Amino acid sequence: MDKNQVRETIARRAALELKDGYVVNLGIGLPTLIPNYIPEGIEVFLQAENGMIGMGPAPEIGKEDPNLVNAGGMNTTALPGAVSFNSATSFVIIRGGHVDVTFLGALQVDEKGDLANWIIPGKKVPGMGGAMDLLIGAKKVILTMEHKAGDSKKILKKCTLPLTAAGQVNMIITEMGVMEIMPEGIVLREIHPEFTVEQVQDATEATLIIDPNLKLMRQ
Repeated sequence: MDKNQVRETIARRAALELKDGYVVNLGIGLPTLIPNYIPEGIEVFLQAENGMIGMGPAPEIGKEDPNLVNAGGMNTTALPGAVSFNSATSFVIIRGGHVDVTFLGALQVDEKGDLANWIIPGKKVPGMGGAMDLLIGAKKVILTMEHKAGDSKKILKKCTLPLTAAGQVNMIITEMGVMEIMPEGIVLREIHPEFTVEQVQDATEATLIIDPNLKLMRQ
């Protein structure tokens, strides 16, 4: 798969985790593709940390409204009925447990559900943003990420980078498969048909537990 196919595969599978009526927060980058693949008949409410519920898709080129941006500073749109408010209220929503699911990216994740996604020491970064609050406040945390970064494995026995939060990740979706983090470790639930179990394990530092009812990755 090329880069675009990888991203589409991950976003398309992630969209299948959405249920009607969910309040959903999308991290920057790959998670912003998920609305393109929301199943027909499913209505969700996209929430942004900077103060909106009811975000729509990215605007057409030339039709951007400079007053409508998402938490990553990218132009967005507002669906009919959307509500805007200050950032403090937005974080009350997050910290109060009113976000049903958040989709985030990752630099590293480990078998305990620890996540590192905000800094590589020595490199300039914009800051943690709302990730720490989302990890603690959202009812479900799903990582949408490429399985590896070049030759470096990202799904580890133990994170080596500074953590964003410990023990909060519920699910990992990559181009290779779908994994659930359980008390006993990372369970491979679905596998992409282009890969074998051996290839997925070889790309993963943590020892995977293979679901006895392992299924092909839904799309």
